[in-house]
Amino acid sequence: MTASVPALPVGPARPVAAARPRARRRLRSLGAALGALALFGGGCALVLAQVAGERGIAPTASSVDIEVRAIEVDVTADSAAQAREEAWREAQRKAWERVDGPEISDSQLASLVSAIVIERENVGPRRYIARLGVVFDRQRAERFLGGQARQRASAPMLLIPVMASGGTYTTFERRNQWQRAWAEFNPGTSRIDYVRPSGAGGDSLLVNFGQTRRRSRAWWRTTLDQYGAADALVPIARLDYQFPGGPARGIFTARYGPDSTLLGEFELEAESPDEVPAMLAEAVRRFDRIFETALQEGKLTPDPTLREDGSGDIDPALRRLIELGRAIRDRDEAAREEGAPPPPTEIETDTAEDAPAPAETAAPVRAITVQFASPDAATFDATLSAMRAVPGVRGLAVTSTAMGGTSVMSVRYAGSLDGLAEALVERGYAVDRGAGALAISR
Repeated sequence: MTASVPALPVGPARPVAAARPRARRRLRSLGAALGALALFGGGCALVLAQVAGERGIAPTASSVDIEVRAIEVDVTADSAAQAREEAWREAQRKAWERVDGPEISDSQLASLVSAIVIERENVGPRRYIARLGVVFDRQRAERFLGGQARQRASAPMLLIPVMASGGTYTTFERRNQWQRAWAEFNPGTSRIDYVRPSGAGGDSLLVNFGQTRRRSRAWWRTTLDQYGAADALVPIARLDYQFPGGPARGIFTARYGPDSTLLGEFELEAESPDEVPAMLAEAVRRFDRIFETALQEGKLTPDPTLREDGSGDIDPALRRLIELGRAIRDRDEAAREEGAPPPPTEIETDTAEDAPAPAETAAPVRAITVQFASPDAATFDATLSAMRAVPGVRGLAVTSTAMGGTSVMSVRYAGSLDGLAEALVERGYAVDRGAGALAISR
């Protein structure tokens, strides 16, 4: 008899072998997910590192009051208190002269002063030497200075202060003395409408030195729209120290717009690092005067390429020439498709017949930038209506609206800049002429 031996079961071995690849795939998927999560976390950390930290200096002097700074006084009296009192009265009088105020009594002048700013002072037993600032209350002072004291003549300008020191160009990446000087500047009497970012949050990413080197209008339009500005001003300060802790020389350059147009430059010196803040404050005041001069000369006109459509208006005469050229090209192509030669003689004859005589040629239409005061909506609408009624005006477009300040429009006028200015003077407007631009007011 032959004994039969039962076969060993081999079924369970197959599921174990099949489960191993699935486990490996799960481990690989889990590893990939963990890696992606780590990369995402690292990217977030890098982004947060660029906007976090101690950045930003909010503008501390955004008051509309009239402030006059850097007034030097040196007074001797019987006592220190009397010397200080007389020095402050002298500073008030000097500040009033700087803002072109009329002759008034000392008591009236004292009633207009809201604050005395002590920038630097040395007090002796009978002598008082100081550099002071005087702040006049605008509501009380404007009845002596007139309404022009509060007019803002420029479109909103984004301010990008650049500081160059040690080969590094800095804007808002970290707090610096140049940023602080502009934050402490009071633009109450300035004709420039400054838009001053605080430098906090994403300002260090949007507004940096690299932005000032870009020429892309699309990129500039996006940045300016973030801050509600029409164009940009770039004051650059470069500090050179003779040795650590020694005298410093500041080289300052004023630039404007996406094309980095040069407006002016100057140099200042500080005897020690302690005097650098005062030097930078003086540089800010000089920059403001440079920008106001450029505005007066018509150099701070809004760039038409920064509009939403990305281009300026085409002269109608040039547009007609382009359309005529396209019509001739289309006619020649149609004639070639039909197999007939193009009729150049007939086209030339038609063009000559349609063209006006030299004596009847209309004046060329040009785009003229006009700045006008817009204290309220009624004045805004009245100015636009008056401009449309001027003979020779073919159309206009408002490029900047600033209720309570100064708005800007682009006027298409068939004639010269002087012709438009004379037409506005005849309608009762006070006209200031610049380079290709006008500023009007009543």
